Amino acid sequence: MSGVVLTQYQSKFKLFTLIAKLLGYLMEGIFNVLNAIGIPNIGLAIIIFTLVIYLCLLPLTYKQQKFSKLQSKMSPELKAIQAKYKGKKDQDSMLAQNQEIKELYAKYGVSQTGSCIQLLIQMPILFSLYRVIYSIPAYVGTVKNAFYPLVEQLRETAGATDFIQNSISSAKSYSGQFNNALFTAGDQTYVENTFIDVLNKANTADWDALTSQFPDLSTFIASTHEKLNTYNFFLGLNIANSPKYMITTAFADKNFLLLIGGIAVPFLAAFTQWINTKLMPQPNNGEKPDPDDPTAQMAQSMKTMNIMMPIMSAIFCLQLPAGMGLYWIAGAVIRSIQQILINKHIDKIDIDSEIAKNSEKYQKKMEKMKSSKSLNVYANMSTKNISNIAKSSELSEEEIEEKLQHSRDVYLNNEIRKDSLLAKANMVRDYNEYNDKQ
Repeated sequence: MSGVVLTQYQSKFKLFTLIAKLLGYLMEGIFNVLNAIGIPNIGLAIIIFTLVIYLCLLPLTYKQQKFSKLQSKMSPELKAIQAKYKGKKDQDSMLAQNQEIKELYAKYGVSQTGSCIQLLIQMPILFSLYRVIYSIPAYVGTVKNAFYPLVEQLRETAGATDFIQNSISSAKSYSGQFNNALFTAGDQTYVENTFIDVLNKANTADWDALTSQFPDLSTFIASTHEKLNTYNFFLGLNIANSPKYMITTAFADKNFLLLIGGIAVPFLAAFTQWINTKLMPQPNNGEKPDPDDPTAQMAQSMKTMNIMMPIMSAIFCLQLPAGMGLYWIAGAVIRSIQQILINKHIDKIDIDSEIAKNSEKYQKKMEKMKSSKSLNVYANMSTKNISNIAKSSELSEEEIEEKLQHSRDVYLNNEIRKDSLLAKANMVRDYNEYNDKQ
């Protein structure tokens, strides 16, 4: 139905929406298995779901961390190359610098864009994963069905829409926003999905307020809330409530166990995140970054982000439902365990042997390129215009051949695409420079 705001995540980027849908199928499968064995618990489903996702991302994580480890090893050599060409802006120097940097990366067997590619692949997956956990009823049919028949009764009850919109705390930050035109038109699907979105994030006080406002629906409200509590209670905490709400309620009711739980969630989210950043390979080994070095500047930005992330994790987890904090903690713990195992594996690698293998592989690749018949034929074809110019200048055949060979050498040795216009332009330029010197 057009105009209906579904509870499922709808992104401007269709890839994110598709990934969230696929992850939603996984979450629903996990919850249904837990339900079948008699433990339909959202907290446990979140932990298993997070574990499965990070295990699937392990190959990418390994490549990213291996890149970081090797980058820290080759950092002194990279700085030496950058220092060698510092201040040199002519084309020959820039090409030579790029060639040496490329050979250095090849020596260590890593790509210059390796870390970025892994992050770009992981980003939409992890972002979509967050959206699935934030809106579980949208993807898990069993949980969504728990809101029925309550939402049907609320839809038909006078004043229910206004009360939910103005008095339920989670409605104030409802990302879907209320479309009053669709409410007025009585769009059944829109109204029910909106109620589910809001009630899914409602805290215990909101449910009590709903019961007080609509006593005739108290049976439906109590039944729905009880079923949701069965799904949401994990280690003695209702993960639908935010830690901030838990702390406030704990002081009012003098419930110190609830107070400990409310403090523990944001604290553990920050602490596990901090541990995770400490286990990751540290760029530049603590050295002061060179302000003119883009790589060092990026490393410094990453270091600042690693400091801010634990703080931001605590702030977000304090405000959001505790289920999100549980995901944050589970993700950080899983990443930390992965990082320990990856670090141990990488530390066992014989770096010198790896460098020797990579260097040999790169040299063979370069020799193959230079000895390629098609490459030499194309190089000869590319000197046709130079040959015509040389002949028109009444040079001897020996002088012409000498100049042409010089251009071929430049063409074959420069670090540029052999079929590019730049390659041909460089050949003409070198020929003219050579001719001027004579």
